[in-house]
Amino acid sequence: MIKLYKKYLKEVLSFMNNRIMQKEIVTDSLGSLNSQIKLNQPVKEFLVLQQVYEAGIKEIRTKLEILDDEFKIKHDHNPIHHMEYRLKSLDSIVNKLKKRNLEVSLESMVENLTDIAGVRVICNYVSDVYRIAELLVKQSDIKLIQKKDYIKHPKENGYRSLHLVVEVPIFLAERVQPIAVEIQIRTIAMDFWASLEHHLRYKSDSEVPDGVRDELIECAKTISHLDYKMQGIHEELNKSKKRIKSS
Repeated sequence: MIKLYKKYLKEVLSFMNNRIMQKEIVTDSLGSLNSQIKLNQPVKEFLVLQQVYEAGIKEIRTKLEILDDEFKIKHDHNPIHHMEYRLKSLDSIVNKLKKRNLEVSLESMVENLTDIAGVRVICNYVSDVYRIAELLVKQSDIKLIQKKDYIKHPKENGYRSLHLVVEVPIFLAERVQPIAVEIQIRTIAMDFWASLEHHLRYKSDSEVPDGVRDELIECAKTISHLDYKMQGIHEELNKSKKRIKSS
């Protein structure tokens, strides 16, 4: 089956790989792809499923945008600084299934992988991270599958972020299909550290020396301290604003 996908999806893979962590998702119609590539049935089924995962991202994106807009009106504050989105490439999907010694099939992909559709939410303050997560998961059509709090319990390398896997229903023409979407919620400062740490680690030709690893962990702690300090300043300014309004 792997050879089958590789044979028919050379151009489609290029199309998908360009989508990773995009700011916007551009949906190409299946008809347009059909006119460029002669697709067999398994490939068509994959593309249809891919569009469903795209819909999952759009559903989560819309919900978060609505919450952010509501906060701006009610509290004069946007908790979300910006959002990023990505669909896992076919190569990554196949490699992950093989690494776990799982069957490489569409059914196995849906059943075993929860990070095919991904949304990254960058918030201004730590309190915004938890507020947005709480408001999202309490919505009646959202089912929380998994939660990992790397802010309260950072990874050994210093990484901090709140990870959620949620299930959202996608209403299609003839059925409703639940889709898992992975959501990473972090502050601007956490995202700054994570992006640079990732860049430094993958640019290094050899294993990162212990001294450098310790420096990165120390930087993560410093950035975390800065996060809470900035939040404290934000809260103090809000209190002053409220006192002025009430006087």
